[in-house]
Amino acid sequence: MLPKAFDYKRWADERTLHAIEAIDKDLRPDSYEFALQQINHMVIVEELFTSRLTGASAPHTKTNTELIPGFDELARRLDKSNEWYADFVTGLTIPTEQISFVFADGKRGLLSVEEVLFHILNHGSYHRGNIAHALDNASVPHPIDGYGIYIHEREPHRRET
Repeated sequence: MLPKAFDYKRWADERTLHAIEAIDKDLRPDSYEFALQQINHMVIVEELFTSRLTGASAPHTKTNTELIPGFDELARRLDKSNEWYADFVTGLTIPTEQISFVFADGKRGLLSVEEVLFHILNHGSYHRGNIAHALDNASVPHPIDGYGIYIHEREPHRRET
């Protein structure tokens, strides 16, 4: 299920990025900036957990930045993160292994690999929901990104039963 779950996340993220591009930046800069801030936070958290899963040094000291990168950079980093997680879960055999780490706030954490992966999936859903509200405020239809929509798009034969 993990490879399919991370393919779903990539699909939902791409739909969200496409919708963000449709925001009229001159008319609704607040909505656009909020959406970018949410993507920035998502990517930073994913990069932090990637480092924890690989044992690398933390690439960030906080879960957001004062200066928000531009759309193209954020989209590139989100795509790179999605690719990394998709590769990571392919062939993963022991997701119950626990990893000890320090959160950005300095508190210690202990999660299984499986729990980290669940967190990444859930965290992205939460922030795509926040972005949907910003899209609504900007009069941009937000993408419906439910798993049922995804799976029936990917496997249309399921609609035939």
